[in-house]
Amino acid sequence: MYSEFVRERISRLRVQKGVSEYKMSYDLGHSRGYINNISSGKTLPSMTEFFAICEYFGITPIEFFDTKTENPKLRQDVIDSISQLNSEDLELTLRNINRLLKK
Repeated sequence: MYSEFVRERISRLRVQKGVSEYKMSYDLGHSRGYINNISSGKTLPSMTEFFAICEYFGITPIEFFDTKTENPKLRQDVIDSISQLNSEDLELTLRNINRLLKK
């Protein structure tokens, strides 16, 4: 069950990032089939490699396992950007969010 989640999550995050299995394997310093072997269920990453994969995607291990967040990197980018806004812009942003959510 957990191994399937890890495989699917890596695949989903990889597609969101817009990289191939081949490129991701090389970016992580492995042979071209490394990510394919994970995706196909032949192997799972070691803990060291898991942390490297999280770093590759720009997410924390907690965000990796957060099934409620579809795109954790995008979410973190939004949070980082919002934290730089002044009060007036924060209020405007909140009104826009509420409008989008139809509150």
